[in-house]
Amino acid sequence: MTITRADVGFRSERGPILVALMLTTGLVAIDSTIVATAVPSIVNDVGGFSSFPWLFSAYMLAQAVSVPVYAKLADMLGRKPIVLIGIALFLVGSVLCGLAGSMGALIAFRVIQGLGAGAVQPMAITIAGDIYTVAERARVQGYLASVWAVSSVVGPTLGGVFASLGIWRGIFLVNIPLCVLAGWMLARTFHETVERARHRIDFLGSGLLTLSMTLVILGALEGGQAWAWISPLGIGCFVLGPALFGAFLIAERRAAEPVLPLWVVSRRLLLTTTLASFGVGAMILGLTSYVPTFLESALSVSPVVAGLALAALTLGWPISAAQSGRLYLWIGFRTTALIGIAVAVAGTAVLAATAHTPNVVAVAASCFTIGLGLGLTASPTLIAAQSSVEWNERGVVTGTNLFSRSIGSALGVAVFGAIANGIYASSPAGEAKGETIVPASAAVFLTVVVVAVLVGFAVFAMPRDGRRVSDAAETASRSTRPGA
Repeated sequence: MTITRADVGFRSERGPILVALMLTTGLVAIDSTIVATAVPSIVNDVGGFSSFPWLFSAYMLAQAVSVPVYAKLADMLGRKPIVLIGIALFLVGSVLCGLAGSMGALIAFRVIQGLGAGAVQPMAITIAGDIYTVAERARVQGYLASVWAVSSVVGPTLGGVFASLGIWRGIFLVNIPLCVLAGWMLARTFHETVERARHRIDFLGSGLLTLSMTLVILGALEGGQAWAWISPLGIGCFVLGPALFGAFLIAERRAAEPVLPLWVVSRRLLLTTTLASFGVGAMILGLTSYVPTFLESALSVSPVVAGLALAALTLGWPISAAQSGRLYLWIGFRTTALIGIAVAVAGTAVLAATAHTPNVVAVAASCFTIGLGLGLTASPTLIAAQSSVEWNERGVVTGTNLFSRSIGSALGVAVFGAIANGIYASSPAGEAKGETIVPASAAVFLTVVVVAVLVGFAVFAMPRDGRRVSDAAETASRSTRPGA
């Protein structure tokens, strides 16, 4: 079976490919949750308590900045080599993390893992967009999202088991068989034929984009923590980062094959869906960062209970994402996404309104509602963007959407952290205490409501005739199938 950039109509081997994509997605999904529960054991073994937040920051940074580069290379060279390179990097990084003898080495090896994850996640979604029709993609996105839902429960549990047994290195070494199996399945089942052509890789643009976004994300992640916002490092990140991004925009206008073509933000549909993804990323991080701490401090519940309440968010998402296809084929992408963001706004509003009288059930129900809303928002907007372009642009479009979500997450953490820290500073001790965590969390949840409303404006600005977009995309898909 051969998949060309025109061949999206086959059926026989899509099932095994989808299983391979879900397994591949699971590598990133589990890793994003399994490490946190083992941090105390890691620190006890290799030291470096003051540096352990970089285990997460370095990984997130490497993943985020590499996505646009991989996405462009996938449109030039094909999806298969890029996703296999990502799996290989993730495998090497995991082995090295499992053998690390110091916190500094562990952080450096997490960067390698992050570079692998930067290829794995967007390529899984892009390949799904290549081999499934517009009508089928929502269900498939629901399957991929369900991997994250399962991982939100399995990851922390597995990490806790390894930590309790005193074998924290197992949280990285467990990736070895998963990487081997995922790589073998994709190599065996997924084949593509890509037109061979001479390409001019945009090294200048790639370098400028990577440096600029590294500084911006680094400033957002570490500002107010590793260094003060008003400090040479803090100011430097937010001055030099945007300046380099401006240089990147100039370079892209002159590049023969820009790594991030400016048409991505000049087309109304792509611009609005990218902005929506940015806001969704901020909302997710705002909730995942503060809901557990809020419940543990306000109600003295165990971390397990707090985690399960938050897991309701990732349970609602795949349920609605899988069903969104029926809606957007009936009423269009835009209307479906508007319904979704309205549900998400309602969920965030209830969460913010009940924050001063906390209840585990209310928080879990709110998170589940928000998850339902985001599933009806994120999937239709991503699929609308994918469906509006051809094969040789789909990688860039998918990568830009996910890159925007990563940037939104990083900047969201910075904004929410600044709001919470401002309230913490008002306490007599000037730090987070039980009596200040509740109002700080309430303020963060209220800000999430504002972000949800802004996402609603972005969705509202999408092309009005969503059904026309859907029909046109499906017609284009059919017209490029063999024998069409």
